[in-house]
Amino acid sequence: MNASPKLSLETATQLALFLANRPGALARVCEALANAGINIQALATSDTVDHTVVRMVVSNPTKALMLLGEAGVLALETEVLTIETASEPGVLARIAERLAEADVNIEYTYLAGSRESQKGLIVLRPSDVEKAMRVLQEL
Repeated sequence: MNASPKLSLETATQLALFLANRPGALARVCEALANAGINIQALATSDTVDHTVVRMVVSNPTKALMLLGEAGVLALETEVLTIETASEPGVLARIAERLAEADVNIEYTYLAGSRESQKGLIVLRPSDVEKAMRVLQEL
């Protein structure tokens, strides 16, 4: 069995935005963030017929939240784990297995990384952030 790759764990504030499911809605948000000097570090979307939920981790969530609020965009804060780890088969399986053994549910997760990158970024929303942090630090 391969040795477990080293995990770099941090908590982060994720923003969940509720946008109209229309052309240009995401573009306007991204442009406003860029104009304010806010970098999007990770992003995932899920859509319904009339709206899209955009989950994102940004470089300055407090500033982004204020900016979005002023623009009339509904945005909510959630604490998530960001896990930087080796980009190789089985990493997410080991993380999910360890959390399951500790009875911590994964509410959702999304990944970021390039094909050639040696490392990847996992954004994970566990049912218990503090317990997940403790359990995963042992990996």
